[in-house]
Amino acid sequence: MANYKSLSKELTDRMLYDREHGAPEKFAFPYEKAVRRKDNPHDAASVWRNAFVRDVDKILHCPYYNRYADKTQVFSLRKNDDLSHRGLHVQLVSRIARTLSAALNLNVDLTEAIAVGHDLGHTPFGHTGERVLDGLFRENTGKRFSHNIQSVRVLENIFPANVTLQTLDGIAFHNGEAELEKYQPVGGLTFEKFDEQISGCYENAEYCKNLLPSTLEGCVVRISDIIAYLGKDRNDAEKSGVDLKPFVDYGIGTTNAEIINNLSVSIIENSYGKPYIKTDETAFRALALCKKENYDNIYLNPLVKDNDEKIKSMMSMIYDRLLSDLKKGDKSSPVFTHHIDYLGKPYYKRTKPYAETEPDLIVTDYIASMTDDYFIDLFGYLFPDSSLSVRYKGYFE
Repeated sequence: MANYKSLSKELTDRMLYDREHGAPEKFAFPYEKAVRRKDNPHDAASVWRNAFVRDVDKILHCPYYNRYADKTQVFSLRKNDDLSHRGLHVQLVSRIARTLSAALNLNVDLTEAIAVGHDLGHTPFGHTGERVLDGLFRENTGKRFSHNIQSVRVLENIFPANVTLQTLDGIAFHNGEAELEKYQPVGGLTFEKFDEQISGCYENAEYCKNLLPSTLEGCVVRISDIIAYLGKDRNDAEKSGVDLKPFVDYGIGTTNAEIINNLSVSIIENSYGKPYIKTDETAFRALALCKKENYDNIYLNPLVKDNDEKIKSMMSMIYDRLLSDLKKGDKSSPVFTHHIDYLGKPYYKRTKPYAETEPDLIVTDYIASMTDDYFIDLFGYLFPDSSLSVRYKGYFE
């Protein structure tokens, strides 16, 4: 029997009263307090495009936004149009986060900007690709790679878009792998403090995981990231043919629709009119247990991880080859023709040419930007005689 919870009558009546009487949005981030790194008149808010609507437009028109469509969410190398890719996940996060923000009288435009940009820096092959690239980057430089910090780098350094600090902050600290019962925004954010935090994330992965967004809108996106994948990954696992054990109902249901509804109800019930985002104890416990079930049943399933070692070897070979080409100055290499030259267009205004970036960072930027298909084609191009390869599972297998 389906398990769908509803808002209490008390809160429903309060929300209706507040809407009728124009209750102040006292915890929404004010549009007028948005700040950008550069005071560019072209980016100034207008009566029809506020600061965060402009951020959304900047992100949607970022060249790497297109690449969401062919990046793995969980299931790689499967020809199946029903499986989620990174692009759909981002849309789902945005939809859930916008719904919650509207219900909580928060800034929906800031919420959307954070949501649509939060995975711009994600690697091909999902979290497998992220772990491998982190390992290669750390081995070569001693620094850490994470897709959330790379997403900020895309908007600040790769395609300098002069996005607001509030959007960048929400993107940087959206970590959807670390669930909390209560998300309390950290105030007093400045670009100086933000830059220190970003530097710390390159040095220490644990430091990065413990940072929280400075706005309630950023906190909404962070919890929405989990809500968006928790049940949807179960749908995808079923469609992919993975043999699943039955999921347990810990109080929020077992299906995607139940999980989204019931966690959303808990958040609204416990966060409305408050300076934090919170679930009740039962819902939080259920969320954590459902997530563990997903790990045991899906993410660590041998049928899901069957190509991990190959991807690790292929990415290592690509990294080393591109780094060598870069240091030798081989201008025929794709790291130049497909990456550095691509980013060298005069309309990408920079304080210094991208080609002067530290070599390991250039290679890491390039690999992180790749879609799954591009990565596979690049490997074949660079290593045509290699016996190492991966293949897609076809529609009729």
